[in-house]
Amino acid sequence: MMTTPRTIRMHENDNVAIVVNAGGLPEGTVFPDGLTLKTRVPEGHKVALRDIALGEPIIRYDVTIGYALQPIARGTWIEESLVGMPAARGLDDLPQPVRDRAPLAPLEGFTFEGFRNPDGSVGTRNILAISETVQCVSGVVEFAVERIKKELLPKYPNVDDVVAIEHTYGCGVAIDAPGAEIPIRTLRNIARNPNFGGRVMVVSLGCEKLQPMRMFPPGSIAIRNAQQEPDVVCLQDAAHVGFGDMIDSIMRTAETHLAALDLRRRETVPASELVVGVQCGGSDAFSGVTANPAVGYASDLLVRAGAAVMFSETTEVRDGIDKLTARAADDGVAQAMIREMAWYDEYLKRGGVDRSANTTPGNKKGGLANITEKAMGSIIKSGTAPIAGVLAPGEKLQQKGLIYAATPASDFICGTLQLAAGMNLHVFTTGRGTPYGLAAVPVVKVATRDDLARRWHDLMDINAGRIATGEATIADVGWELFHFLLDVASGRKKTWAEQWKLHNALTLFNPAPVT
Repeated sequence: MMTTPRTIRMHENDNVAIVVNAGGLPEGTVFPDGLTLKTRVPEGHKVALRDIALGEPIIRYDVTIGYALQPIARGTWIEESLVGMPAARGLDDLPQPVRDRAPLAPLEGFTFEGFRNPDGSVGTRNILAISETVQCVSGVVEFAVERIKKELLPKYPNVDDVVAIEHTYGCGVAIDAPGAEIPIRTLRNIARNPNFGGRVMVVSLGCEKLQPMRMFPPGSIAIRNAQQEPDVVCLQDAAHVGFGDMIDSIMRTAETHLAALDLRRRETVPASELVVGVQCGGSDAFSGVTANPAVGYASDLLVRAGAAVMFSETTEVRDGIDKLTARAADDGVAQAMIREMAWYDEYLKRGGVDRSANTTPGNKKGGLANITEKAMGSIIKSGTAPIAGVLAPGEKLQQKGLIYAATPASDFICGTLQLAAGMNLHVFTTGRGTPYGLAAVPVVKVATRDDLARRWHDLMDINAGRIATGEATIADVGWELFHFLLDVASGRKKTWAEQWKLHNALTLFNPAPVT
């Protein structure tokens, strides 16, 4: 355990630093450089490195994260109550994309063992997914899935799992309202996720607004190498006599799909076939110091290897938009990012709330004063590569490189939308800790702090806290994560979330009104 008092300052222009020591430090603590604490400072919280006058900027990451609401003496704990939040960065006159940017050096020779699909995508797992058109069938599908896992799955050892794509949509909604296309295309594209082998099975009630033909219009699922259109089991079909008959029908259809999936085998494919979604949840002040920079380093490695990496969370990156437009590959990408931020601003306005609603109580307890500070730590996980494209919510990825996939910051909505975009591997950083998981893709959990990695030793896959203590560099942990991703993608290793079979229900982003 670290005994020498230590702080981390992110930039030479910063007038604050965060305390690294587990449990924080008491009043009177003297640092090697002579800084003496005038107050107790909790772990991860900010301490003033010099006197800060009333109204003077509080600077971290070389960014003004707030203004002093009263004079703050050197060595004082900068509590949230002392920080006035700055206004949001306007969306006009933003930095333009940097021209003639030197591309990242290619990274060659890295592979993993994956499942090739008829549409050309590659899965990291071999899973039977049962989609639903409406929430009304969820109970029936859940019952059927339990029987499938118990009675059928053992007969097909090359199939990893059976999952239900459950949701709370499909009826009781304004199905033709503006914005309704978002949840519909999200469900459609989730069914096309690479980990599902190019086969689509659907359970419908029969009377719902979201009919199977609307969820999967003809031609919406690419047919290639004898890939079939969706198989639909309709519970209200006159042929079904009783509950048991419904279950039998689902199981018969499922067994056909299981038999086909069981014929698939892993093969060596280049690392460029990875589609990795990166996300953070339960963030703290260490997120932007350890875990997210390490993920950013690994993101650059993946992009250099030709893979696709998606970062998201419009709610959080909004305050860093000026950092992102400068990294856009071209003006079109920059404008697309601005479009998504403008939509978010209008969304907040319609709801009568402002961006101060983010951060959470846990974020604040972990040392994050406001969304401006949180945003600076969040965008670091995107690395340094040019942003090659932007996806609107629910859209499917069509290109390689670093992609901004517009999602809210909610862990579950973000994960759902990245799943719809086509990710086959997920990286999730956390400082406060969360048992978040997804059934459809492996979720690699990265801890920001030693203490979290120690206490949640059987939930965290990578400990980035070693960066804060000086035991490892950002590059060390970035390379460790990169190699771990290849092992997980190949099935050579399982994440803790996979071992415990932890997963959260999918959550659709639905901006359309309810009827």
